Amino acid sequence: MKQALRFMPYVFAVLVVGIAGLLSAPKARAISTAEIAASATSTECLDYQVIGICAWLYCTPFGCTVRTSIRVKHYIPELVVSAYENTGENPWTEAADMMALSTTNVIDGIAGGGGSSNEAMSNQHINTRFKNADAIGHPSEVFYKFLSSFGFSCDSEAVPFRPYLLSTFDSLAWRSGIPESAYPEALTPGVRELGDSLDVHEGMWSPIYPRSGFVSQTHDYKVAATVAQRVADIVTRTGQPHVYWPLSPSGGANSGRWPPDPVMEGDPETHKWQRLEPDPVDSCAVFPDGGEKNELQAPGDYVWALWRPYSCCKKRGQELLWFTGGNDL
Repeated sequence: MKQALRFMPYVFAVLVVGIAGLLSAPKARAISTAEIAASATSTECLDYQVIGICAWLYCTPFGCTVRTSIRVKHYIPELVVSAYENTGENPWTEAADMMALSTTNVIDGIAGGGGSSNEAMSNQHINTRFKNADAIGHPSEVFYKFLSSFGFSCDSEAVPFRPYLLSTFDSLAWRSGIPESAYPEALTPGVRELGDSLDVHEGMWSPIYPRSGFVSQTHDYKVAATVAQRVADIVTRTGQPHVYWPLSPSGGANSGRWPPDPVMEGDPETHKWQRLEPDPVDSCAVFPDGGEKNELQAPGDYVWALWRPYSCCKKRGQELLWFTGGNDL
């Protein structure tokens, strides 16, 4: 894994250079950086609220005073997560351009192709589909970092355009399920599953483990959603047996910043999804979100924005004395 991680700085450099103007393009193009940035204006996904105040002890050689700042909570779009059929054909246009160069120069012949083994019959449980997946820093993070300097919003450690997980670089775990196929979560029915067991229409979509690109499921939307959920599960934790860049935010009371826990399926206190492609929406939801429309879909490419909840207040002293608005979100 350490050897594979050496490639990550190179990939990051490729992504930045690619923004400037790579002209070659894979076949699958669906959404641009400008469209993704525009989607971050969704007030429903943002869910901005003023929830309290923070009191800070501010000391100088001449004495100490108490300063206050407002405490807010809202969601931040941290990652763009794509789940798609063919290797190198990320539906995010600029990401596909960048990955075309990095895949050719770095891991040509290692990652393999894409596609699915697909009977497309809902009464057969041997159906297996495969998706490539990428998790890349959301471009709107620049905007949120700027606003946070004024104390009216929170920021995130997410870095715009940084590749947090690229399945082509994680090909061993992503295509074999090793070692997670032997984990208790993968072997125990009903543990860490995506879906709603109480909803007769939704039902259970698929287990989270093993967190690979193969999903036993007839419905393509559910396959892609499961893959996206697995990627978020990996990236928001440290020490996972994958080649990735962890997005594990720091914080705590004295920093005036309360970050979310790692992503957990079905839990809006840790995340929400905004579908960007196909059929982009302005709203956010956790899976199951109704996007599958209860009908079989042809194999396709999907993009979601992963929004995560934060609460914070502007730091105005050396020590946080007290705050209102709850202990967390």
